[in-house]
Amino acid sequence: MNCLVTGAAGFIGSHLCEALLEEGHAVVGIDAFTDNYEAAIKRANLAGVANHLRFRLLEENLLSSAWRGRVGKVEWVFHLAARPGVRTSWGEDFSAYCDENILATQRLLEACLEVKPEKVIFASSSSVYGNARRLPVRESSPLRPISPYGATKLAAEYLCQAYRASQGLPVCILRYFTVYGPRQRPDMAFSRWIKALCEGKPVVVFGDGRQTRDFTFVSDAARAALLAAEHASSGDIYNIAGGARASAREVLELLAEISGYLPQVHWERVQRGDARHTWADTTFARQRLGFAPQVGLREGLVAQVAAVKCHCSVPT
Repeated sequence: MNCLVTGAAGFIGSHLCEALLEEGHAVVGIDAFTDNYEAAIKRANLAGVANHLRFRLLEENLLSSAWRGRVGKVEWVFHLAARPGVRTSWGEDFSAYCDENILATQRLLEACLEVKPEKVIFASSSSVYGNARRLPVRESSPLRPISPYGATKLAAEYLCQAYRASQGLPVCILRYFTVYGPRQRPDMAFSRWIKALCEGKPVVVFGDGRQTRDFTFVSDAARAALLAAEHASSGDIYNIAGGARASAREVLELLAEISGYLPQVHWERVQRGDARHTWADTTFARQRLGFAPQVGLREGLVAQVAAVKCHCSVPT
């Protein structure tokens, strides 16, 4: 297939580009290299595909119309471009979230009406559930985001549903639960913790450490997108999670064991918008897509520790 991946230089996007190319597809990647973290890191994410004969990168912003005529024929669209992060979505920065998560999605959906792809896969977030009253959450669980970021991802979901219902656009939605692994954004917890461990610095944890997440290894996240392109029906919504629910304290114990460094933990107050617990029911994805996570938490953390150590100054 001819594929379009937005946010191609990002964490999940770069892994998805690799997975698509490995399966024999052609990929046009779009990335605006926005300022949420260093552009050099994002460019390094694409090192494995940059010179691939079936890969082409467009450095464009979805809010511009310049990229539309340069894409060509597209059968699968994977929309991963977004402004990430719960904690930074409050205050004046919210306007960037509106532009990059809502308006950019609307512009992409408009472009898809012209391109007429066979499938549009939208990457959403477990943040749309907020503090769920019942766990694990199903796709039919109430949607109550507790952060501006979560609200923008839910607004983008509603846009996708509107274009599907009114314009016939074949859209399906993946709600990702806490993705981790090599190339994870530098502001995310595992990246920060591993880097601090390797450099002998305090590990900053927000909250009491008993909060839990359903962690998903990045290769499983990328494979779920591929399975959705192949098997999902228009209008489908899927929880995508690794089935590796653990507390922050449990993760720190694993990281200490894997890295060989004892963490000096600095506890800070809970941040606004952070859910206490996340846990996904992935029955629908298993039944309809054949999705089952292949990488366990320990195996995934070993891979991420190794990747981060390559870029750290390890203390003697």
